[in-house]
Amino acid sequence: MKDVKNFLDFSYETRPTRVVLRPGAATSATAGEAERLGLRRLLVVCGSQGADTARAVADSLGPACAGLHAGARMHVPVEVADRAVEVARAAGADGCVAVGGGSAIGLGKAIALRTGLPLIAVPTTYSGSEATSVWGLTEHGVKRTGRDPTVLPRSVVYDPELTLSLPVPLSVTSGVNAIAHAVEALYAPDTSPLIALMAEEGVRAMARALPEVADDPESLQARGRALYGAWLCGSCLEATTMGLHHKLCHVLGGTFGLPHSETHTVVLPYALAYNAPAAPDAAAAVARALDAEDAPRALWELAGRLGAPRSLAELGLSRPDLAEAAARTVGEVFANPRSVTADDVLALLRAAYAGEAPGAGVSGTAQ
Repeated sequence: MKDVKNFLDFSYETRPTRVVLRPGAATSATAGEAERLGLRRLLVVCGSQGADTARAVADSLGPACAGLHAGARMHVPVEVADRAVEVARAAGADGCVAVGGGSAIGLGKAIALRTGLPLIAVPTTYSGSEATSVWGLTEHGVKRTGRDPTVLPRSVVYDPELTLSLPVPLSVTSGVNAIAHAVEALYAPDTSPLIALMAEEGVRAMARALPEVADDPESLQARGRALYGAWLCGSCLEATTMGLHHKLCHVLGGTFGLPHSETHTVVLPYALAYNAPAAPDAAAAVARALDAEDAPRALWELAGRLGAPRSLAELGLSRPDLAEAAARTVGEVFANPRSVTADDVLALLRAAYAGEAPGAGVSGTAQ
């Protein structure tokens, strides 16, 4: 970062999370992490698709496993969180192990938020949620998010073997979702030189790992590098304030039910193109990490090369929804390097809906 003021006036706070990364760690290290935390009755939570993996983790806990709850759902509907809290209390759990992607970890966070139970995260995707104290709940079509140190996992167990079965398309969108965390951290009002280093390295690591994963999905080295990138990017999100990109994706997911990582993948190039004029150093850092001249275009091209969706139309959003999404987004309160109006967001959404190259139609004037 070029502005010397950023080196003379910043704050950075770290929170206590232990990270374990190695093949086989899910079943060889999780029980030890629980013991280190003094936990003896753990509820394991997951989604229906990840139940087999979660069962293996639950079995590895032995008598410390108080039950398995496979009720996680995307965007954490409040009724799903309510049910999980009931299960945790009925089981007499003194801790929770969330096994899976952002939905499972989000449910684990909801339990921690309501009960104060310590959380261990065993991620199976690259979303980076495990590195943050950000929680989210969806009620009546509105996704609310917040921060609470209670929901930050006490331990994160990264096992590249768990991601071998993650389909390449989901691996790609999950990885770009992680990149989005780092991109927004670079221009957040509370960024710092430390975050800038982590964010640029996180983008670089993930952007290099994803093509390797696509070429050889069985590569533990590539899968491990992607998890390393996910932790870096998630840690950047934990330390900074979310901007236009994340707020827009929360509206598209919580209100219109769009899939989480795919939505981040589509929106990110357009959000960065919109903010780049007001955050040139951030855009330059992303470009360096991608070994490119034009960061938004490079992100868009990366998604295209790897077969990821590049338009909101592909995700099922209808054209009449664009105006409502724009209005809901500007109704949120969030920090952003460039001021935002409903017309600005509508122009961005129209470009993202069409899937056109970022830059055209994202200048801030609705088309």
